[in-house]
Amino acid sequence: MNPPNTNLRAFNLAVSTLLKSPAQFLPHLTIPTITHLPEQIGPVLESTYANTTSQEKPKPITIKALILDKDATLCAPKTTTFPPQILAKLNHLRTSPTSPFNKTTAPDSILIVSNRAGSHPTYDAEISALEKNGLQGLGIPIFRLPQGSAKKPFCGAEVLAWFRERGVVKGPEEIAVVGDRLGTDVLMAKEMGAWSIWCKDGVTEGVDPRREREGLNILEKMEAWVERYLRESRGLKAPAPKGWLDQ
Repeated sequence: MNPPNTNLRAFNLAVSTLLKSPAQFLPHLTIPTITHLPEQIGPVLESTYANTTSQEKPKPITIKALILDKDATLCAPKTTTFPPQILAKLNHLRTSPTSPFNKTTAPDSILIVSNRAGSHPTYDAEISALEKNGLQGLGIPIFRLPQGSAKKPFCGAEVLAWFRERGVVKGPEEIAVVGDRLGTDVLMAKEMGAWSIWCKDGVTEGVDPRREREGLNILEKMEAWVERYLRESRGLKAPAPKGWLDQ
């Protein structure tokens, strides 16, 4: 039996979230592109969420794993070629001696989760192309969605199990989901209890902040508008993951 239409379910989840708890639609951290991703993510998040708890000293935030989107985060949509600056960023994350995601000390700490590559045998050629274009040398695998499982934002449990089986994390609050979509990547983080990082400019460096990214479809344009409205007009802020608050 085929799983329910994920796109329709994702749209319904987005609408439900906006009606019931709109702050959950917002990312915990916004960066232009993945090239701006901090090597040490925890301290950056701590500076934003220092006053979230009643403790005098902020709780430490330790990010041990990254879930990376592919389309419009690592590559231009529906392509398998990494822009040079993004490939250089991935190389830094995997080789820097101070990186929590170094491939020698933390080989299973980065996983690509895409709604194309790895989500269905139809896209298996994309996996081979991505590996040939740099992933294999970096030791970054692409998550293969188990048969019958739904795509993002509903596969958080399966991805969390992947990291736990390899001893990378104890809980989802040690994971950061990085992507360009609020309705899939950010909501996936929210559903699984992880931190979310939104790449608002996709793979395009230096987008004019007064203009939106080119090539956005209607849903992506709506997401960007809603994010700006909730943040600037409503003054909302994404709540911290419950697992971190309960520590």
